[in-house]
Amino acid sequence: MILTVTLNAALDLTYRVPHLVPHASHRVREVTERPGGKGLNVARVLGALGFSTTVTGFVGGETGRVLRALLAANAEAEAEAEAEKEGAEGPAGGGTPRVTDALVQVAGRTRRTVGVVDETTGDTTQLNEPGPHITPEEWDGFLTFYRELLGRGPAAVALCGSLPPGVPVGAYATLVREARTARIPVLLDTSGEPLRRGLAARPDIVKPNAEELAGITGTAEPLRAARAAQRRGAHAVAASLGADGMLLVAQDGAWSAAVPERLAGNPTGAGDSAVAGLLSGLAEDLPWPDRLARAVALSAATVRSPVAGEFDEATYAQLLPSVRVRKAETP
Repeated sequence: MILTVTLNAALDLTYRVPHLVPHASHRVREVTERPGGKGLNVARVLGALGFSTTVTGFVGGETGRVLRALLAANAEAEAEAEAEKEGAEGPAGGGTPRVTDALVQVAGRTRRTVGVVDETTGDTTQLNEPGPHITPEEWDGFLTFYRELLGRGPAAVALCGSLPPGVPVGAYATLVREARTARIPVLLDTSGEPLRRGLAARPDIVKPNAEELAGITGTAEPLRAARAAQRRGAHAVAASLGADGMLLVAQDGAWSAAVPERLAGNPTGAGDSAVAGLLSGLAEDLPWPDRLARAVALSAATVRSPVAGEFDEATYAQLLPSVRVRKAETP
């Protein structure tokens, strides 16, 4: 089991319009709703890859109720599909869900995120609400529950996304230290001051994008910036480079990887799929270059999916053997 933590979960709404024009009214051609937030996206991709995951974080209000209902419906559908594929028969006719809901109820309302996809250009405009205000008592209760989840022995932990109001800025540093005390590998995917403080707690992997990495190190050159993040505490740094792929710097080497050609589509959630690739490779104890190739192929295949938290399986199968992994040169 892999544990993903999404402190600022969301209900993701995706609107598709023929052409997005500022200051104009639009007819929406299609609406999709998904449980969202980076860690929930990671969990869905891991589930599609065949890995059992548990998701935790904060959820509340009517939006939170809808999120949990969608999460349960998705899990049930996936379990039934898996049982049908394997020819399994059970009392309810379903298999074992691959994504388990361990979200923590709070008084505030879960946020919504709205992505507007322009079908003419393929570009997405994203609107993100703030999260619920978390009280000190709710944060303390979550920490207690998080320790219980670590006690169940997950293969790895992913700490993903922004912090909702009220949560201490050093929250991820605290969660990293708890995982390391439990001797569980931990990946951190956040930005800004939470990332800066989280580095000092020595996570096993951090996965910023190039801009986030430059923001905490003051260095725009990705390889130099990744080395700087290592010196600040990270054991390994996987930096997303957008259409140019990904750079990975570990203690025993550095590599870059990219797909042979750029793919058009919706990039929302591509970084979350890369996290799922890194985590699944960790769970299987793959060499770093193989983990990197999987992360890059999943990220690119997500661009071909209409919503975050999903990837185009045919595209992934086609891309994985063609990913170019090269030794990165020290600048």
